[in-house]
Amino acid sequence: MVADFKGTYHAILGHPSLTKFMVVPHYTYLELKMPTGKGILTIRGNVYTTYTYEEESFRVTKVIDLLVRMAETTAQAAKTPSDQLEILELQTRRKKSKSKEHKEI
Repeated sequence: MVADFKGTYHAILGHPSLTKFMVVPHYTYLELKMPTGKGILTIRGNVYTTYTYEEESFRVTKVIDLLVRMAETTAQAAKTPSDQLEILELQTRRKKSKSKEHKEI
């Protein structure tokens, strides 16, 4: 038996659930196998979908981390007296130019 799902994971199963249903996860193959009355049920994941969700998760994590740091900085600035605050000038980075010794052929 193979369960055909459109998404990679429809539920996050913890150790108690895996134990209760006697599930054997095969992380390398993105499969979950469990015994049923008619045989072994195999639930397969999709590698592309998993990769896409993982990338999205990393992007969301970066944004959340940035927002947390911005909130901490804002809170710290609110505590600092206004006469001690400094506004730093932004410096643009210059592009590294190739030296005259290294000419492209």
